[in-house]
Amino acid sequence: MSFANLPNLFLADLGEGLTLTPATIQEACHAISRNRDRWLRHQRARMMIELIAHVAERWLDPEDGFRKLALSEGSRELSLGIPTLTRGLDGFFKLLTIESLEALVTQDLGEVKRLDDFVSATVEMRAGRSSWARGPRLMAHIIAGNLPNPALMSMVLGLLTKSAQFLKCPSNGSIIPRLFAHSLAQVEPKVGSCMELATWHGGNQELESALFAEVDCVTATGSDEMIQSVRARIPSRVRLVGYGHKVSFSFVGNDYLSTYAIKRVVRDAANDITAWNQMGCLSPHVIYVQEDGVTAPQGFAQALAEELELREKSEPRGEISLEESAAIATRRAAYRLRSSVAAPPSAESDRADSVFRDLPIATHLWHSEESTAWTVVYDSDPRFLHSCLNRFIYIKPVRKFSDVLHFAEPIRHLASTVAIATMDTLAVEYARQLADWGATRVCPVGRMQEPALAWRHDGRPALGELVTWTDFEQ
Repeated sequence: MSFANLPNLFLADLGEGLTLTPATIQEACHAISRNRDRWLRHQRARMMIELIAHVAERWLDPEDGFRKLALSEGSRELSLGIPTLTRGLDGFFKLLTIESLEALVTQDLGEVKRLDDFVSATVEMRAGRSSWARGPRLMAHIIAGNLPNPALMSMVLGLLTKSAQFLKCPSNGSIIPRLFAHSLAQVEPKVGSCMELATWHGGNQELESALFAEVDCVTATGSDEMIQSVRARIPSRVRLVGYGHKVSFSFVGNDYLSTYAIKRVVRDAANDITAWNQMGCLSPHVIYVQEDGVTAPQGFAQALAEELELREKSEPRGEISLEESAAIATRRAAYRLRSSVAAPPSAESDRADSVFRDLPIATHLWHSEESTAWTVVYDSDPRFLHSCLNRFIYIKPVRKFSDVLHFAEPIRHLASTVAIATMDTLAVEYARQLADWGATRVCPVGRMQEPALAWRHDGRPALGELVTWTDFEQ
């Protein structure tokens, strides 16, 4: 299979030879809305669930043509190594089972049939009421990042709500969403007729205004600035579901730093760092490591560096831009200088006195030779720092878990996922503290980029955000 053999179903298939105009966008919106009214809105939700699960199962087949093309062409477009892309796509499509899709709908809406007709829950039945959850007639998805999963998940949610969908793909990340749309259309051509995909450079207000004027709902994933720009330009009647910039981090308790346990937690931490090369809101910027374990935090950093070196051989990072490489090189140089003049870590340092007292800063740097493939920085200053990503991770020591919340306070409003590695009893208590602090997801180290399908993105129900309820009182 090659792109040359694919039919031109979508505007994105026509390449740069097509000049998009507001009229083109308007006509496409009208066409997919009509097709949705004629066919898609009359389908049962169970049928859509079975279709999605069937297509996902095909994507997990190593011989599937769409999968092969996604790995070969998508890895070049996204500058990801094929093993890294394979792991990311497999992790996503393994979630799209009939059982997990039904669980998502049931969690957000009560039961699957509620997407098809009026349904009464027990409490509603007693009051003589029923309700129907209906998706938008036409929704637009604005995807600014280059990772494929947000676009794929947006398309899945749109199918579950039986909505016509217009997906504005990033110019450097359209291949995999296009292939997924083609795979859906191959199984059921009428689904393809209710979808449109196009690419243009972000901020083209003329095209986007034409799109926003036609839709009932806009989902937007990207920077806070992009979300704000969309919010300012959509009509007041249009619902906006925005997912802006978020950051994540990890905590490793000293009970996981024994000679045996550390091997596992280091492998798990490496999984989080290499998944999608940290390019996403669920990837760790910092790993806080608790002191007073069998292995010191600096020893954890060294072990992680050794593991990342091994991963580079089995799962190479892939090429990145000159600007990204320069950012890593610049930051490395700064920490190399600091490590040459910083005081060594002292066993006598007592952080228990106060998290506010100044202590000598100890720094150590490990990195790949002759490349920017991976970087580990041990920094005894526990204040949260943003990583420059692409497998660049900070290891910072803390005396106790409450210190983590204190030093991460500046990014509280941005916190998404916090991964923890500690005993189960402590994990429950830490999860309570993190929930009260503001984190919207807590998971084990090693699963940061593997949220459940029914995960409440940014603490909000993914499917529930899209539907409109009609209550029927009898």
